[in-house]
Amino acid sequence: MSEPQLSVRSTKARDLAHALARRTGQPINKLVEIALERYDIELRRENNVHPLDTVWELAAEGRRMLPAGTTSAHDDLYDDDGLPK
Repeated sequence: MSEPQLSVRSTKARDLAHALARRTGQPINKLVEIALERYDIELRRENNVHPLDTVWELAAEGRRMLPAGTTSAHDDLYDDDGLPK
């Protein structure tokens, strides 16, 4: 009984597979399995991100755009007793 076949009609994929096979000494079918497994793991990690993690990432990205020393204290809007000026 023979192994199931996978056919990919892509010059780029063929060229990459052959180049990697020459560099690593691995057969192309093994390289394809490794690549697909790694991609599957990457996608699973992305899908397991909690929605709040995305919010925190966006906040950190926004924070990097602010000038150094910027705070969110808004002390200039309130008097010494904490009342609006």
